Amino acid sequence: MPKKVSIEVLRSRIDKIDRQLTELLNQRAGLAVAIGERKAKTGRKVYAPDREKRVFQKLAAANQGPLSNKHLQAIFREVISSCLSLEKPLRVTYLGPPGTYSQEAATVQFGSGADLAPVGSIDAIFEEVERGRADYGVVPVENSTEGVVAQTLDRFIPSPLTIKAEILLRVDHCLLMARGRPRRPQRIVSHAQSLAQCRDWLTRSYPDVAIEEVASNAEAARLAARARNTAAIAGRQAAERYGLEIVAENIQDLPNNVTRFLVVSPDAPSPRTGDDKTSVLFAVPHQAGALFKVLELFAKEKINLSTIESRPLRGRAWEYVFFLDLVGHTDAAGMTRALAALEKRALFVKVLGSYPAWHWPEPGDKR
Repeated sequence: MPKKVSIEVLRSRIDKIDRQLTELLNQRAGLAVAIGERKAKTGRKVYAPDREKRVFQKLAAANQGPLSNKHLQAIFREVISSCLSLEKPLRVTYLGPPGTYSQEAATVQFGSGADLAPVGSIDAIFEEVERGRADYGVVPVENSTEGVVAQTLDRFIPSPLTIKAEILLRVDHCLLMARGRPRRPQRIVSHAQSLAQCRDWLTRSYPDVAIEEVASNAEAARLAARARNTAAIAGRQAAERYGLEIVAENIQDLPNNVTRFLVVSPDAPSPRTGDDKTSVLFAVPHQAGALFKVLELFAKEKINLSTIESRPLRGRAWEYVFFLDLVGHTDAAGMTRALAALEKRALFVKVLGSYPAWHWPEPGDKR
């Protein structure tokens, strides 16, 4: 572009592009409304994470920069969310109060066009969706530092809900205090998992300060906003919501601190995308080699296991339910054969769903 072009000329070009974008976005919204009307007639759900994944893949393939794929996906997440809200406003419940990482995960997946409704427990998330008071629920299932969220796995056993999508959220903890605070807090509050994820940093930085567990990071931020001598460990979203100052950033002990969330719903499984996961619950007889005989079924079909966890089977002493994450979709021939064979060897089998695998766009990935 010639260097002599003035800022005013460049801005006028931007204004013209903005008008074109507005027109095109409204055309897209109109098509989304038409699709929603057709879906309503056939009973199909408006939320389709498999379709969204393919949209993001196509955008990345076509992207020539200078916007990174990460920025492009963030923009189109809001475009898709706004269009979905025109088809049918989605009510999504999450583990509250507002300002938690669960809210952030729900926003990442559904955008600001969704109606996000906080509840007080994981059980309440399942109940809201089971009773039809919410379309979808977002539940934490595991953290890369602290392991699985046992309450979520246990709740899947009796629930009719299945997994529609997964969300991986990088968790960067901050130390937050009210503005005009004293130089050092008298106590530091946070959720138990967050305190555990920052244990070494707290020992080094505040060895003599009282540490207190509270129900959530958002509750910790609320307390810090009310008490000048209290600091909270929470995220940037909580700092913004409660008007707190960030005293220290990225204080988690391990840099790659990731929490995995699942979207639960009564919907039918997502169609196959070619990059999917399948989650399964099963129980086997309390016999030597029983678990090995089950796992070899997947090895025989060359199916990779990305997660295996066990939970006690209630009412059956020393017997366990196993939770598996498998790479692939139930529509794949190998997965179909392996699950059919599992039905014959297990005490019970419950397929929790097949859904698109989560992948982050790399910040510098420009195509």
